[in-house]
Amino acid sequence: MVKERIRTYIEGFDEKMNGGVPKGHNILILGEPGTMKSTIAFYMLYMNAFENNRKSAYITLEQSREGLLEHIEAMGLDFDRVKNLISVVDLSLIRKNLDKLGQQTWTQIFKMYAQNLKKNMGYDLLVLDTLPVLELLANFTEPRNDLFHLFEWLKELDTTTILISEMSQSTKDFGKYGEDFLADGIIHLTMENVDGVTIQRRIRCVKMRGTNHSSDYYTLLYGDGEFQVTRVISEKSDFK
Repeated sequence: MVKERIRTYIEGFDEKMNGGVPKGHNILILGEPGTMKSTIAFYMLYMNAFENNRKSAYITLEQSREGLLEHIEAMGLDFDRVKNLISVVDLSLIRKNLDKLGQQTWTQIFKMYAQNLKKNMGYDLLVLDTLPVLELLANFTEPRNDLFHLFEWLKELDTTTILISEMSQSTKDFGKYGEDFLADGIIHLTMENVDGVTIQRRIRCVKMRGTNHSSDYYTLLYGDGEFQVTRVISEKSDFK
């Protein structure tokens, strides 16, 4: 049986993953600061809403809702066109009222919001921005075990989930507590110094279960509200 695919709408990249992300997968989008992780995650929701009327939820634990939407508008994406299909939830506000949490843990709060949104709007796509912040706020006592149960719960939620995570350029590890093994897919973003002056964004599908995908890096370009990939630009002359 051919499984339905959720397109990233990054021109040239979906073709490297048999058409996109298999529906129902939990995937990590990770990389160092400035690699456009949040922008790409929101872009996926935006394009799937605009092209397919697919409903989604974006839960942020750090950036404010207003700040996120201002950034998205600055990138050339008109949120008004899809605002009835994408719910942006700012859980960072709760961080300012920790004394009101009572006995609820951060994991319970996240699950409650995600479940309520699922019940009320029936979204197909979910973004959590970011996983490391949830790990920190949840104060996991057994991180590997706690994350295992979180990923299993996400599977039961019956959605395609994008978990944004941080990764420094100096490390080759895609997960601190086994997230890389628990995730169905990993998309890695990086910044490469091409010639001592020019910095280039690159993207790679590290793994995608059930998919015959390319493991190569591609140059990631953005302009006029659209993402696309090309072969890796390796020399200064390539930019001319």
